[in-house]
Amino acid sequence: MVYVFLAEGFEEIEALTPVDILRRAGVEVTTVGVGGEYITGAHSITVKADVKDTDVLPKDIEMALLPGGMPGTLNLDASDTVHAFITKAEKQGAYIAAICAAPSILGKRSLLVGKKATCYPGFEDKLLGAEIENCGVTVDGKIICGRAMGSAVEFALELVRALKGSEASEKVRSAILA
Repeated sequence: MVYVFLAEGFEEIEALTPVDILRRAGVEVTTVGVGGEYITGAHSITVKADVKDTDVLPKDIEMALLPGGMPGTLNLDASDTVHAFITKAEKQGAYIAAICAAPSILGKRSLLVGKKATCYPGFEDKLLGAEIENCGVTVDGKIICGRAMGSAVEFALELVRALKGSEASEKVRSAILA
């Protein structure tokens, strides 16, 4: 199961593009509302999450996905549930994916030490110990980082590649004409 965390002020495209593309590839995805069922993004789009953070336990994690946006990233970082899922994903050897400002959460937890990472420009100093790359997506072991909203499709296709393989990723890429 892929868990996508939505907190007030999340970047809508960075959250919903991966949800859409992963589901097109047949990946089971659950959106988790941090602080409630209805979460409003950074651009005033309200999304109904599949489940509230108080009603979900970290089990059977294939991936924990953190979209960026402000103040969404700060709200994710303040969530005990989000941190519990990151911890569980790390212990289970599951993927942890973050885009835009959200890799800063991984940096604060020292999960990027010695790993390639990217983020929204200006957040590089928060990626403690990371080997910063100026590109759309980085993959280093079980950590996948995306740069920004403009990289959302590339990021999502890389998530599919990680979970379902290159053929599945290319099939979706062809279908969406990316």
